Amino acid sequence: MQPTWPGGLRAVIASKVMTQASNLESVDFIVVGAGVAGLRAAIELASHGRVLVVTKESLGESNTHYAQGGIAVATEGDEDVALHLEDTVGAGDGLVYVPAAGVLVQEGPERVAELIEWGAAFDRENHNPGGELLRTREAAHSHPRILHANGDATGAEISRSLVAHAREIARAHRRIHFAEWTMATRLIVEGGRVVAVELLDASNVSRRIAVRSVLLASGGAGQVYSDTTNPAVATGDGIAIAAQAGAELADMEFYQFHPTALSLPGVARFLLSEALRGEGAYLRNDRGERFMERYHPQLELAPRDVVARAIAREGMGSNPAESRQVYLDLRHICEINLTERFPGISRFLATHGLSLQNDLIPVRPAAHYLMGGIRTDLGGRTTLRGLYAAGEAACTGVHGANRLASNSLLEGLVFGARAAAAILADDLGFSQTAVMGAASVLPLCEEEAALVEVLISRLKRSLWANAGLLREELTLRTGLADLAEITDALAPLNELTTGLGKGSRRLFEANALASVAGSILRAALARTESRGAHFRNDFPRRDDHQFQKHSVESDGQIRFQAW
Repeated sequence: MQPTWPGGLRAVIASKVMTQASNLESVDFIVVGAGVAGLRAAIELASHGRVLVVTKESLGESNTHYAQGGIAVATEGDEDVALHLEDTVGAGDGLVYVPAAGVLVQEGPERVAELIEWGAAFDRENHNPGGELLRTREAAHSHPRILHANGDATGAEISRSLVAHAREIARAHRRIHFAEWTMATRLIVEGGRVVAVELLDASNVSRRIAVRSVLLASGGAGQVYSDTTNPAVATGDGIAIAAQAGAELADMEFYQFHPTALSLPGVARFLLSEALRGEGAYLRNDRGERFMERYHPQLELAPRDVVARAIAREGMGSNPAESRQVYLDLRHICEINLTERFPGISRFLATHGLSLQNDLIPVRPAAHYLMGGIRTDLGGRTTLRGLYAAGEAACTGVHGANRLASNSLLEGLVFGARAAAAILADDLGFSQTAVMGAASVLPLCEEEAALVEVLISRLKRSLWANAGLLREELTLRTGLADLAEITDALAPLNELTTGLGKGSRRLFEANALASVAGSILRAALARTESRGAHFRNDFPRRDDHQFQKHSVESDGQIRFQAW
């Protein structure tokens, strides 16, 4: 939820959390985002210069924090590394960039061991700190390799341990500064290089800070859809400001819809972890039938895109206008204590009168993870000098058209560390011409703020309806027409930001969502085939001859190329 504090209190809190950053006119490195990729990079960079970590809310509030199932990692030697690579490539439906996937699975074990050394407490046998690490299996994995923490709170534990380690470094060396409740609104580019970043804090003060290098680890953009498992901060800001600055995007048509989000009227789409199916949960339609055998030989453990579309089709029945309910069924599982194995999920369901052990749990797909993003090499370098990206905001091609379950946290660790190493290897200096400074931004009036919320809601509903699980040319063009009207309605508000110096976090978020929505729609319209998370009703088959390539967007134009 967005903060709703009175303006005075909000300003006081903002002044406190910005204390370390408020007097800075320059830092060596700015890291935008405090999820697993951003914090892992900041920890590495802190040994080589001053780092400012910018996060839209409090430290740890990110998609990382909400990840339930676990982190996939090969912990049993070379054979498991090879199998992990095979599973990753298989799930990606012919589009995984194999060198990136190779880096992920080969460097993953070292990064996870490092995380454990820093205090991450994964679940072990008999709750013994020295016991063997417990592993579970999730969709499209050939065998159990998923480490988890506190049952179903793996992301929160990884976030906790990284935040604690980063704060320890900050106290000891005073090299890491934190700007909480602050968002990056613009990248300043001179001569094809990023030289500064504009930030907006919670008291509506805009500040420009000079920098040697910038890492965007700002996460995904699930809030572009009306139904999403993502937190409110996931509005695609980093992707949008990178595109605005001239960086290339890639594979934006591939948005993964998690198959099993809680489906209750008036209740947010709470994530129901893949690990539930890994422990043996069935999917049933409203007739009580276990239906996945009609869609894939791996049944409930088929790749996420297959399961999500199967649920959508079963939920529509024979009439697309008729909505039917699909359920997750764990009532037959007796060999494990589900409340102990999934304590967070169990507590949330209990608040709505549901029990994993005793009830059918109503589910539906929801937007979950963006496989595309800012195009990077294997070191996180973008097509703009001085700008790097890692984690969900980036696109290395590691996930192809469909991410393998629980590879996201591993991606953040591996490529966050790699991006930091690339930043240090490139060793860029400061620009001599970047102009720094700070200025108060006037808040939008009540009517203007209300209009922003109306436009955001309309955008989210339109993208869900027109570029969701099942797409076709007519819906995608309808989505683009809707977006044009929304963009036109935002234009007068954007003129205020330059003319009268007015603005707000929500206005910047609205523009970011519109930018991301446009990239998704254009790429989805250009890819006239079905592959992974991108399914076209009018082009239902995969076309390797034309489209076994990545989409690349530059200046609003889409091209396809092999990497």
